[in-house]
Amino acid sequence: MKKYSQETVVGIFVLIGILCVGYLTIKLGKMELLGGDYYHISASFDNVAGLKPDSSVQMAGVEIGRVQSITLNTDDYVAVVKMKIKRGVPIQEDAIASVKTSGLIGDKYISIQPGGSEELLEEGGVITDTESAIDIESLISKYVFGSVKK
Repeated sequence: MKKYSQETVVGIFVLIGILCVGYLTIKLGKMELLGGDYYHISASFDNVAGLKPDSSVQMAGVEIGRVQSITLNTDDYVAVVKMKIKRGVPIQEDAIASVKTSGLIGDKYISIQPGGSEELLEEGGVITDTESAIDIESLISKYVFGSVKK
């Protein structure tokens, strides 16, 4: 009888350990069960050089979401960035989305400046005002080869 209770206690500890490892795997891997608590919006940019899926989406320096996907719209040749935003963060319909760089040669992320409208974007909404990424290489080449006006 004593052996049976000892095996039961060990089994419970093993089960708790497996549950803890599963929980940490989901949390540290930034996975969501059942879709998470996000809504999806999109924005079109002329240039998103260096931006990758799962990049940060920030407002006032605080992460409010992640880039879900980046695709090319072949009708007008612009990059369409789909983002997932935390459900408690309202974004106005006249907000401005910009592709920014953290540091001089750091990672790219999306920065959203809030607008003044009282109308909010909902699921599937589109940010129409955007600012594309600055291409440092083309600026340097223009400066080196003399096509920049002083």
